[in-house]
Amino acid sequence: MILGLGPLELVVILLVVLVIFGPKNLPKIGSALGKTVKNVREGMDEGKEDKESEGPVESHDDDAVEVIEDDDDADAPEADGRFCPKCGAKNDPDAGFCSKCGAKLN
Repeated sequence: MILGLGPLELVVILLVVLVIFGPKNLPKIGSALGKTVKNVREGMDEGKEDKESEGPVESHDDDAVEVIEDDDDADAPEADGRFCPKCGAKNDPDAGFCSKCGAKLN
């Protein structure tokens, strides 16, 4: 029994797959399924090895992005308009509700 299925159920499932995909595509499907299972197993084994390994985790700051905030513009009013917090659409500065989605503007 595989996954609680008996031999009769497995034969019925294989026949349905054969009818749906046809005999020409079955080798491709089997190959793709085998590769997927292999990749999943390798990924699981890799995760186990990472957890078992000792030593500190090295961080790579090469890809880090430095954010510089400009305090002068932090409290400046938006002169061009107001943006909707829900959909991000640009609205008139005096609008109370979004012209695109109707959400209330703060």
